[in-house]
Amino acid sequence: MKKVIALILVLCSSVLFLGAQESLLTLDNYTVPIGKKGAFVGKVVSSNKEKISIKKDASKLFTIDKEGNISLKKDKEVDSNSPISYVITLKQGKQLKDIELVKDNFVRNKVIAHRGAWKKHDVSHNSMSSLKYAIELECEGTEIDVWLSKDDVVVLNHDDNIKGKVVEDTPLSELKKMKLKKGDLIPTLEETIECIKQQNKTKLVIEIKGTKQGKAISDSVVSLVHRMRAQGWVNYISFGLKYLQRVKELDPTAEVAYLESDKTLEELKAANMNGIDLHYNQFLKDPELVNKAKSMGLSTNVWTVNKEEDMKALLEQGLDLITTDEPELLFQLINSK
Repeated sequence: MKKVIALILVLCSSVLFLGAQESLLTLDNYTVPIGKKGAFVGKVVSSNKEKISIKKDASKLFTIDKEGNISLKKDKEVDSNSPISYVITLKQGKQLKDIELVKDNFVRNKVIAHRGAWKKHDVSHNSMSSLKYAIELECEGTEIDVWLSKDDVVVLNHDDNIKGKVVEDTPLSELKKMKLKKGDLIPTLEETIECIKQQNKTKLVIEIKGTKQGKAISDSVVSLVHRMRAQGWVNYISFGLKYLQRVKELDPTAEVAYLESDKTLEELKAANMNGIDLHYNQFLKDPELVNKAKSMGLSTNVWTVNKEEDMKALLEQGLDLITTDEPELLFQLINSK
């Protein structure tokens, strides 16, 4: 009986979340420029055409016009001493939505730590330690892989199993008993987001995985990101185009990039992707791929680049981002130029 009740609660919460998406308030940008009085922040995107207002703003910094454009007030600005982020409550009809705006101190150095910065520190990838080392390095982003546990908790792991246990068939309580290197435990996405939101230099790149739950993994991830007001810190990638399309259905302003090379740039643009994130061989054999993608408004990322000669060649191509297990080496090359 308890299992039946639990299942009903999960289904009900999913229905409520999905129903809310029909009029979900999102922004096309969540970052606040530094040192600019009256700076424009972002525009509200909603399928609902009712008037939007700011119901609550404890900072008294922000204003919104009748088109849904959010800006700093004319005489207001944020600086290096300002808080990392600000929560405002938007109102549209009867709907209230808390939005967190983050001061834009994010670095733009192209370096994405693959599963965190783990290799030089002898810690497990996709661990809290590897996440924190990537933040300490001030990587532009740190990539993680996520799955749904048997009891529908989003957890971090690269493969579909951990020490012989299939993630999707194992409840969180059992997964948490498995020790990683140096005392780390399997992190949940919630724990990871709590950590990433303590700073505003490194973003979180969430790779959505899954085999059994279908698009439910996308629903769970997007729901959690919104509940934790982490949109300003998060981008999404996946080898599953259906997962990314579901993310865009739920959050049209989410930044998503496709990892597979089985689609043309035109097909990805039509599928509402924001960028490509391909194996480095794709760029090495087609030096014009970066320019082709950028001419179509697609961002460019590459995985997983660990050799110095490949890093140099790809840096010359002008990629937006480079994903690597060797972020320290990539930093050395970038800083030596």
